[in-house]
Amino acid sequence: MTLKEKLEKGRFVITAEVDPPRGTAIARTLAEVEAVRPFVDAVNLSDAPMANLRMSPFVIARLVEERTGVEAIPHLTARDRNTLALQAELLGASAVGVKNVLLLGGDPPERGDHPFAKPVYEVGAVELIRLAEGLNRGRNWAGGELEGKTTLFLGAAANPGARDLALEAEKTHAKIAAGARFFQTQPVFSADPVERFLNALGAVPKGVHFLWGLLPLVSTRMAERVAAWADVPPALVRAIEREGASAGYAWTRKVLEELRAAGAAGVHLFPLGRPARVKKTLGG
Repeated sequence: MTLKEKLEKGRFVITAEVDPPRGTAIARTLAEVEAVRPFVDAVNLSDAPMANLRMSPFVIARLVEERTGVEAIPHLTARDRNTLALQAELLGASAVGVKNVLLLGGDPPERGDHPFAKPVYEVGAVELIRLAEGLNRGRNWAGGELEGKTTLFLGAAANPGARDLALEAEKTHAKIAAGARFFQTQPVFSADPVERFLNALGAVPKGVHFLWGLLPLVSTRMAERVAAWADVPPALVRAIEREGASAGYAWTRKVLEELRAAGAAGVHLFPLGRPARVKKTLGG
């Protein structure tokens, strides 16, 4: 059963981030996928995350699926390609059997290891989703008819902890209208931001699914860094101070179960390059 089918049937799904390789050596990435395989329904593979050079997400996605049997969610950003190249990537991905794609704007090059690289951003995230949806319908960005359409399950990002929830809700609805059918969000550390975001969002069309981001905090230093951009409950920080990393994992499990009980479609884990954190989070 594919990720799309699981979500459509109402099964609670779990996904996790895995880093593509920095070069052509894929063994480490495959080992990380094998480490999380017992616990997840799919793995995400970023597109030059934080603007750092990594292998093509579509290539490693295909290798992951062939060699591990784990379904992949490759990312595609608007940062590095014009509309011709974006369409070519998506056509090729669908032709070789990739089933999902997460469509993003992408981090600017100056944040990464190639600060001299020139960004493209010919389209933004919403237009990129619309472009991909057009390929699913058999039409290219210029309006021409394709010789065979794509069959990609389109995803996007959302931030339930955004300072301006009305604006974030507006952006999310625009992505839905463009064709996004699943969302993987920035991390939440309680059910409260989820509730606030859903209230701001209002009615959502049937068939749109949200996987809420979870990031296990394993030290007070990590909690302090994350608190600079996310709402980290003081009670969580105090628990980590008393009990260390185990408190962070326990807290994340608690939030996961609260979301499951509330009827969430699923969660998305950010192990930050440490696949063992997925196992520890899920109590394995």
